[in-house]
Amino acid sequence: MDRSKYDIVLFTLFRTDHEYSSVSLSWAKEFAKNNRVFYINHPYSVKDFLKGLSSDKKLQKRATQLLTNQIAYEKIKEIPENFISVQPTLSLPINWLSPGNLYNSLANWNNKIVLKAVKKVLKDYDIKDFIYMNCYDPYFAGHLPKEFGQTLSIYQCIDDISQDPYSIKHGERLEQEAIAKSDFGLVTGTQLKRILQPHNPETHIAHNAVDISIFEKTLSADFERPDEIKDVTTPIIGFTGNMDYLRMDYPLIKKVAEKHSDKTVVLVGPINSDEFYELGIDKLPNVITTGRKSIYDLPKYLKFMDVTMIPFLCNTLTKSIYPLKINEYLAAGSAVISTSFSEDIKGFKEVIYLAENHDEFLNLIDKAIGENSPELQQKRFKVAQTNTWEARVEQFWQLAENHLTKTGKIAPKTSTKINGTV
Repeated sequence: MDRSKYDIVLFTLFRTDHEYSSVSLSWAKEFAKNNRVFYINHPYSVKDFLKGLSSDKKLQKRATQLLTNQIAYEKIKEIPENFISVQPTLSLPINWLSPGNLYNSLANWNNKIVLKAVKKVLKDYDIKDFIYMNCYDPYFAGHLPKEFGQTLSIYQCIDDISQDPYSIKHGERLEQEAIAKSDFGLVTGTQLKRILQPHNPETHIAHNAVDISIFEKTLSADFERPDEIKDVTTPIIGFTGNMDYLRMDYPLIKKVAEKHSDKTVVLVGPINSDEFYELGIDKLPNVITTGRKSIYDLPKYLKFMDVTMIPFLCNTLTKSIYPLKINEYLAAGSAVISTSFSEDIKGFKEVIYLAENHDEFLNLIDKAIGENSPELQQKRFKVAQTNTWEARVEQFWQLAENHLTKTGKIAPKTSTKINGTV
């Protein structure tokens, strides 16, 4: 199978300028090393547009394009070669509707918005051989109709969509349909495979991974302390990532700060939960928040964290999670303390500290800091080296080749005899 001849058309929930690093953009960056990638952003709805136009700078930059109903091509500096970002036109806000004929009719209209963008890309870039991948956005083009001519249509799930309040009405049903009509499915965790494999037997686990080239700098580069922590003299307990209302255990974070008042809790990332403020975590004297940071800046903060944490709730949603940050932490050599929220996080038990309850989590912090060493840092780094995006893309191509061979779309590999040997 000549992998280099295939273009990748990737439609995703996560726009290129999403407020935190995304699975789909990580896949795209790795694919773009050898293939052209056309990254189709989730459409803005008319409601999104009207609500965000006065305050959302990212939306403001696209305002003219959206108002004139034009499909736009964009480049981003993080992926200078083989990558085009595509912004579709405005969609209709219909999630509030109940299932039924009206919803189906308007959903079909929305679907055509993304399909129109795909058609334009195929024509404008003279695309012949391509693979279509939908990353966690079954509301639009969950699978690609066969008449588009794709070699494969793949649906990828990264979270249990049934646990998202926004998706209660339609998401689970649409995702099941999307994966059932795809050639095969990809999921990021063990529990997700259990959930979705009944809808497509060809559902495979492709765990989240890490860009080693970014996070290994934590161990080698001589960073200066970022401004937010330049005056901190105490040990630092750190977290990086999106702090949402579905998975973060905010009472636990508050307990960490209060129990370890001799240390500083540094939270790097956007805060998307009122609970953080309702509990008064932002008022605690030893808590520092930095807001959103580029993935490329995270090593500058990880460098000065004495221990990192994954303070997730243990619930139905987190039971399906294989977090992006676990391999980022390990690639940085960081000591990691995590709640025992999923089967997949338990797979790291040899290199992280797993807590079964709040008290254990609090007690493990001093243990992790006290026994940290260069030897343990290297042990963690070596685990991260087995979980790179390069390895995931290689796995992807193997799955694609196996599927195409099994379905007769490409000939199976044949062995060649030389001097009587194979």
